Amino acid sequence: MMKKTFKYQRSMGSTSEHCCVPMCQASAKYNNILSFHTFPTDEELRRKWVVAIRRDNFTITPHTRVCSRHFKKEDLREPASEKGRRLLKKGSIPALFQWNNFSLPPVRTSVWERRDRPLPLDDHAPEQDEAMEEDSGDPDPASAVAAENTALREEVRLLREQVESLTMKQRFGIHRFAASDKDIRFFTRFASYTLLMRFWALIEPAVPSMVSVRQAQRGNLTESKSATHSLQPIDECFMFLNYLALGSKQRDLADRYNVHQSTVSRIIASWSNFLYTVLGSARIWIPQEQIGEYLPEDFKDYPDTTVILDCTELKCQCPSSPLLQSEVFSTYKSHCTLKGLIGIAPHGAVTFVSSLYAGSISDKQITKESGIINLLKPDMAVMVDRGFLIEDIVPCKIYRPAFLAGRSQMSAAEVRETQAIARLRVHVERLIRRVKEHKFFDTEIPLRLFGSINQLYTVACLLTNYENGPLVKAWVKKPEA
Repeated sequence: MMKKTFKYQRSMGSTSEHCCVPMCQASAKYNNILSFHTFPTDEELRRKWVVAIRRDNFTITPHTRVCSRHFKKEDLREPASEKGRRLLKKGSIPALFQWNNFSLPPVRTSVWERRDRPLPLDDHAPEQDEAMEEDSGDPDPASAVAAENTALREEVRLLREQVESLTMKQRFGIHRFAASDKDIRFFTRFASYTLLMRFWALIEPAVPSMVSVRQAQRGNLTESKSATHSLQPIDECFMFLNYLALGSKQRDLADRYNVHQSTVSRIIASWSNFLYTVLGSARIWIPQEQIGEYLPEDFKDYPDTTVILDCTELKCQCPSSPLLQSEVFSTYKSHCTLKGLIGIAPHGAVTFVSSLYAGSISDKQITKESGIINLLKPDMAVMVDRGFLIEDIVPCKIYRPAFLAGRSQMSAAEVRETQAIARLRVHVERLIRRVKEHKFFDTEIPLRLFGSINQLYTVACLLTNYENGPLVKAWVKKPEA
């Protein structure tokens, strides 16, 4: 019987392949003696694999793997050299699982072979043959087969109940959804498992240097690899993404991942600070010449547009202090809010995220205090909504829908320009909608989260650059032949 210690054997490799077999937590990152095998291309053999690993409604992708611990020794072809790869023999099917204790039962004999039979009689004693035929009390073979089938059905039922019980107790984590892009989208907002793994590959090198909030509070700023974690780092990241994407309560996450609620709180605080630092350290402001290279055709009449600006508001809990209430109350939302400024490049990438301010702040004031003015140059242009009266504080051109300004109607040229700007500026609203697809922002932000809401909000905004494709598919620049 193979031991479970495989999952604790850390590998020095950089791959993050996971075994898709239920109750198997093997990962290529933490196993250097296992090999991970793709599903066969032959449809009939692939179907046998799916039946063998007991997966219903299973979607197989090029990244779906089954580890070598589920194959018999004779099915594996060991490499000829140390750098070689372990391969499967043609026609091999996984057969060793946790529910059968990683061993195959002995071949079950037939009913006929299991029953004791009288020895053959001598051909010279026909009268004994006749007596045996008359006195024989052997049961009907059909009845014996029916009884055998009933016993087998009962055995299968008991095994199914055991598997379901173990599955219910199985720890929640990314390995359970590696084969389903639909589930990955639901639990993380990433469009696919492939995109999520690409994002993980970007941040994984910095994970060992992550400092735990609990360690910081103690004043012991040791690296997180020296601490004892009940979850693997990739599952901690997955939990944090669940928290943002679903707005899950910490108690619910503790139950899903089978950890203490204080552990969930620590993981969320640690990963919000970690991603805020890692993603925030990347330069997202794009130089004007690079924006020109990827400028969508829709912006041909506004070629010097560098950034499209808009503000968004998040509802928050009303403070008890009347003074604080007046500061965070938004007349636009008729509610207490926190307000932030977001900027996107014409092709849709987030290039600026401000801190959150009290909801009573004006668009002009938040533009002034956010620091974006220091990034603008005279040869640039910004596209804004009517409420951004910022001509006197920015050093560049402004594209904004026209005002009536006391007139009864606008000119035909002004109407056309207003419509054109509105069609282009709507994309920043699409981006803000993507940010708010993280259900964490569906409810009021409690006062107890005011110390970390800037990190959570900024991370949610920056994640949109990794989670999805372009805002408009037609803007994808095709590679030159």
